[in-house]
Amino acid sequence: MRISFVCLIIILVPVVASAQKQASNDITGKYYLPPTAKPGEGALISSGLIYELDNRPTTEVHASTLIETPEGYVSAFFGGTHENNPDVGIRISRLENGVWSWPEEIVNGVENDSIRYATWNPVLFQPEGKPLMLFYKVGPSPDTWWGMLMTSEDNGKTWSAPKKLGEHPAIGHILGPVKNKPVQLASGRIISPTSVEYYINGREQDWMVYFEISDDGGDTWEIIGPVHDGVKFDAIQPSILVYSDGKIQAISRTKQDVLSQIWSDDEGKTWGEMTALDLPNPNSGTDAVTLTDGRQLLIYNHSTKKGNEPKGRNILNLAISENGKNWKPVMTLENVPIEDGYAYPAIIQGSDGLVHITYTYNRRSVKYAVVEPSKL
Repeated sequence: MRISFVCLIIILVPVVASAQKQASNDITGKYYLPPTAKPGEGALISSGLIYELDNRPTTEVHASTLIETPEGYVSAFFGGTHENNPDVGIRISRLENGVWSWPEEIVNGVENDSIRYATWNPVLFQPEGKPLMLFYKVGPSPDTWWGMLMTSEDNGKTWSAPKKLGEHPAIGHILGPVKNKPVQLASGRIISPTSVEYYINGREQDWMVYFEISDDGGDTWEIIGPVHDGVKFDAIQPSILVYSDGKIQAISRTKQDVLSQIWSDDEGKTWGEMTALDLPNPNSGTDAVTLTDGRQLLIYNHSTKKGNEPKGRNILNLAISENGKNWKPVMTLENVPIEDGYAYPAIIQGSDGLVHITYTYNRRSVKYAVVEPSKL
């Protein structure tokens, strides 16, 4: 019996080591990536498309945003023939009795009888005591687009006429939140995370993060930044996390194969040095949310553009942190290579305590997932 026991140990060790190696097959080798989650098991409560692939309102769709209103959840996204085509407009869908409504176009980039531009990157935001806001961009490309705003008094059913956000000498066109939602602090201050992808004042400042701050509920905005020089990091599309000690963290996508972070300790008026976050990034959009229990939850593609699959936007993950510096991947939402991947997620925590997520599914539809954060 003693000899058999020793032999059993010798046989099992390589098997366990091999399984661990397969489970941690990720771009950095530092993280254990969980297997792809299944709806109804563990923390993933449900997951499904807002509309089916064989019944699409447009050929392509991208860049969803998500918000909870007193009447339920509302998602917006842009759709048309393909990104940057003039026929691309902003569509709205509402979750009603557990079913997403047919996505209706509520605005487009028609300027006049002969000029129509693409629309881009809608962002829904509900300031305290104010109408629901829908920010979006209009223009031929991200280096020429400008910010627009519409408001709704009835939780997204009807919308005001669109208005242009204006211009500022520091950044040119005011864009509003470029992809991810603003955050309203306990003081009432709204911090809108945004970025530019064009030349400023004749100087090349490619892919730079800045912020728009409002202390009057979004009626007027102060421009902060750009907050880095665009040399060490080409960073855009920040999302904002808040901490109990008053600090604020902004996490951005970059061209440098990593996520970047930058911190403020004065409610966004000034910002420190931009540094790398210890998570990979294939130059793809992310989003994040501060949970009511104080933890921070990030949704992102845990990959780069190089190497073996999963790479690029063919994997989508959740990672969690208590301090914003040390992150642990806790869920793999997608991990099957498809033509256009899984991208541009939006993430919020609802009044039900659950985490609600939307993201681009292969540029053909938008997927909606619900997660129980206490099980992460």
